[in-house]
Amino acid sequence: MLVLEILAGRLMAPYVGVSLETFTGIIGTILAGIALGSAIGGRLADRYDPETLIGPSLVAGGVLSWFSIPIVSFLGPGVGSQIPGIVMLALFGFFAPAMALTAISPMVAKLRLKSLEETGEVVGGLSAAGTVGALVGTFVTGFVLVSAVPTRPIIIAVGLLLVVWGVVFNLRRGDGKLPNAGVGVIAVAFLGLAVLSGNPCEFESAYACGRVVVDEENSSVRFLILDTLRHGAVDLEDPTNLQFRYINVIGDVIDAMPAGSLDALHLGGGGFSLPQYIDATRPGSTHLVLEIDPVIVEVGEAELGLEIDDDLQVITGDARLALDDLADDSYDLIVGDAFGGLSVPWHLTTTEFISELDRVLRDDGVYVMNIIDGDENRFVEAELATLAEHFEHRSAVVPNEWPVARPVNQILIASDADLPSVDIDDEHGVQVSDIAEFAGTARVLTDDFAPVEQLAANP
Repeated sequence: MLVLEILAGRLMAPYVGVSLETFTGIIGTILAGIALGSAIGGRLADRYDPETLIGPSLVAGGVLSWFSIPIVSFLGPGVGSQIPGIVMLALFGFFAPAMALTAISPMVAKLRLKSLEETGEVVGGLSAAGTVGALVGTFVTGFVLVSAVPTRPIIIAVGLLLVVWGVVFNLRRGDGKLPNAGVGVIAVAFLGLAVLSGNPCEFESAYACGRVVVDEENSSVRFLILDTLRHGAVDLEDPTNLQFRYINVIGDVIDAMPAGSLDALHLGGGGFSLPQYIDATRPGSTHLVLEIDPVIVEVGEAELGLEIDDDLQVITGDARLALDDLADDSYDLIVGDAFGGLSVPWHLTTTEFISELDRVLRDDGVYVMNIIDGDENRFVEAELATLAEHFEHRSAVVPNEWPVARPVNQILIASDADLPSVDIDDEHGVQVSDIAEFAGTARVLTDDFAPVEQLAANP
């Protein structure tokens, strides 16, 4: 069950993204299935012989696990990424297998319980055994399986294991009979649906389901799509052709910096378009890219024109941890473009993290951050307040149609030196004239308080 709970996040991610809301919806749904399954399993165990129930329950859990794949594939494209859609997709996909598998525990307890005098030992022992199993399932899935095998084959294998286990149990401990033909047909049908259900992923990693799409109008342009969002675009023939509005704004900021080569630090690789842009416009520049997902680096080299050499190096791992090994005053430019779904990972927004960026940034260096927010703009205001703790000067570039009620890309700029005079293309946005009024009086984000997903505007 814990294996399925972890895999539910990966299976649902291409349709609802990866966020705190996604995991909350999945965990809540699984807990509801546990509660109802335990109640039903206990009642059935009191009315019928538990030995005849455990095998069918294992088979049902396996078959329902298979069925989660076509359900998510069918419903996913239409549910949206807001909380009701997330809960609905988790409910239809994973509530039933969680309920079926949890019903087994009280059946086993009834078998083990011979007298009231041993109630504590039996219940405690089963709880301990279940917890050990949950730990094994969690660690093996999270640390090994997800990074080694695609999600769907893991779910199919788990379901097959449960079905075989249920049949064997029934032959040895239950009524000694195989499931009837009708049950077999249903099981085979569900397995077929699971195997044949479309997979939106070209590649999967521990962090994302992704694919690279070639632009229909310009075959040299490649888009990197992770889960529900486009995370980058590269023109293999013209690295100065930046496809997205916000990337063009970052390019405008870079162009406004003093002439010459740059030492640049990139938080997040994405499509690796900015290192290639800087190399094309400022020859001799050096780059260090901090990218958490090694699969993205492999895809970048294979399909997005990324060439790793002495001047462009990549460290795979969490950007915050990697900062500890970087020297003081070593970069002219830091570009923050790391995202998990629609949100910047919260630990890359806090005053403690910004302090580290300030440490590695030179006195006249510039920090440029891509952030998604809108409506009341509470996340942007909080991040600007956090930047003010460490940098003397701040600015922001917003879309031309500002203000907007929907989430949009906004570019924040910070430096201890006077900010460069940025010539923003009219199509790309407008620079905020009064940053103090725009920033408001928001609370500084800290490691103890950084609810970035709750502050940001909902899509």
